[in-house]
Amino acid sequence: MVTPEETLFTIPCEAVFNTHPSVFRTALVGVGEKGKQLPVLCVELEKGIRANKEKVRQELMDLAKAHIHTQGISTILFHPAFPVDIRHNAKIFREKLAVWAARSLK
Repeated sequence: MVTPEETLFTIPCEAVFNTHPSVFRTALVGVGEKGKQLPVLCVELEKGIRANKEKVRQELMDLAKAHIHTQGISTILFHPAFPVDIRHNAKIFREKLAVWAARSLK
């Protein structure tokens, strides 16, 4: 995804945030006009844990600041269960998440 300042690559960025113990998986999506997108990190928490989302958000922001390739990510949204391909649970429908993120930010 391309922001006005940089190009962000999903896999290396998501790898940083996926190290958090409360995070099941993350998906980096772009909201807005191509080339001027706002990077939004969508977060799916581990099932069955009671996490304080604001605490987790702050910890994820601290992780973002600690890595050069994630410092431009400052918007984090929590999603209950990512839309995925039923044949390949690992394939996240990022397009659907981007639409959800755009609606959530309004």
